[in-house]
Amino acid sequence: MLSLKNKKAVITGGGSGIGKAIAQLFAKQGAEVHILELTTEVAEEAANEIKALGGSVEVHACNVADHQQVLKVFDKIGNLHILVNNAGIAHVGKADTTSEEDFDRVINVNVKGVYNCLFAAIPKMKAVGGGAILNMASIAALVGIPDRFAYSTAKGAVKVMTMSIAKDYLADHIRCNSISPARVHTPFVDGFLQKNYPDNIEEMFDKLSKTQPIGRMGLPSEVATLALYLCSDEAAFITGCDYPIDGGFTTLNN
Repeated sequence: MLSLKNKKAVITGGGSGIGKAIAQLFAKQGAEVHILELTTEVAEEAANEIKALGGSVEVHACNVADHQQVLKVFDKIGNLHILVNNAGIAHVGKADTTSEEDFDRVINVNVKGVYNCLFAAIPKMKAVGGGAILNMASIAALVGIPDRFAYSTAKGAVKVMTMSIAKDYLADHIRCNSISPARVHTPFVDGFLQKNYPDNIEEMFDKLSKTQPIGRMGLPSEVATLALYLCSDEAAFITGCDYPIDGGFTTLNN
């Protein structure tokens, strides 16, 4: 069950947080994992941990917002079976407090970056008779999140891109789904708290945790388990779907 043996998987942003957990679990289940990160240094720890457990992994320096760079990296990787579009950046701000520069930066990574990888990967999936694509959306694509205008815009686009890809490539046996996490406890969260609330980290961590009705943040490993299922052959009947993994945030916060 949930074996990825003889599968080649590309995971963008696979060097830390949710992406790292996905890379580790996919390698554990037998996949040949290719991690894309802005610099190889970011992914070295994840790669070394995978190798120490006998997994197969290769790291590629790649800015997903750079179309030509993405094409070159995917040509180097060759034909593949799984793509996880996980790379993304955050931004805090409303419509009238988000600068054009920040808006463009978020869209270039979180939307164009997904497009670039889809553009490069789909022909290589067609060459092997099909594949599975998983896009990382967010609860910000489903409900209103305060002060997250650019981020919510981008993740809304990712959710709709997922449905478009699923419909367009049915005949090519390429499935496409997305996951919409709420807050997940990653190094990004720790860094955010350290930077913005250095004097009351524990209090703010507890406050952020309790915004999920279940009373805590998610774990990267929990998101990775859902990702594994959706990219495995056991999920062969699932495409064009978004899966909230949010501790009840989108349905119980009322």
